[in-house]
Amino acid sequence: MTKPRIIVTRRWPEEVESKLREKYDTVLNDSDTPMSAAQLIAAIDDCDALCPTVSDKITADVIASPSRRAKLIANFGVGFNHIDLDAAKAQQIPVSNTPHVLTDCTADLAMTLMLMIARRAGEGERHVREKAWSGWRPTHMMGTKLTNKTLGLVGFGRIAQATARKAHHGFGMKIIFHDPFPPAADLIDEVGGVACASLEDLLAKADFVSLHCPGGDATRHLINTARLDAMPKHAYLINTARGDVIDQAALISALQNNEIAGAGLDVYDGEPV
Repeated sequence: MTKPRIIVTRRWPEEVESKLREKYDTVLNDSDTPMSAAQLIAAIDDCDALCPTVSDKITADVIASPSRRAKLIANFGVGFNHIDLDAAKAQQIPVSNTPHVLTDCTADLAMTLMLMIARRAGEGERHVREKAWSGWRPTHMMGTKLTNKTLGLVGFGRIAQATARKAHHGFGMKIIFHDPFPPAADLIDEVGGVACASLEDLLAKADFVSLHCPGGDATRHLINTARLDAMPKHAYLINTARGDVIDQAALISALQNNEIAGAGLDVYDGEPV
């Protein structure tokens, strides 16, 4: 019996690739370089299941290829805004993802970014590597602390809840949040969370703002010039969501003009966010 043919667009963990080879006729991307639109179309035409990642743009043109053979798009990752779901639905091709697997990992990254910008860790490391260190002095690279500060969470789903637990129980941070679909009361009470009626209300009150909302048209440039202006000048912005949630031109301007204290940005979709 012929094995189903699987095309994996990027390198996956070795044990997963080995299992795929064992079970399927598997084509791997040994070079681990991004595939072009033309290559993705060629792939979807030549497999039973296409396995992309968040860095692959699975557009309507890819999905609607007249020669498409693939009967499944199996995404490596939780987010799926890089896949045109309307086109997939129109072509009646299922799309799967891997929910829940990165909750604590992403929350850890959010805390890492908060600590790095508050304590100026990245800046300090670069300072030492450039051999600019001349010894300790009281006013050199003074940062700020997380302890007892107010953390504003934009969205209060699984990752935001995990971040809130680490921040509240680990650093005594006060938790406020804004989410049109808040979780059960016991999950809020666990971290002493307080709901804000609007995003602007949250931005005005938070010392640290951490973004935990989905990407897509509904949240594109959710953080724009007006909302950056609503943040106190001492506040920091953390983004472990999708890049287009922030208007990057507005963020650069706010940082250059010292309108906010700093930003900690993870990398998704192949570009800084």
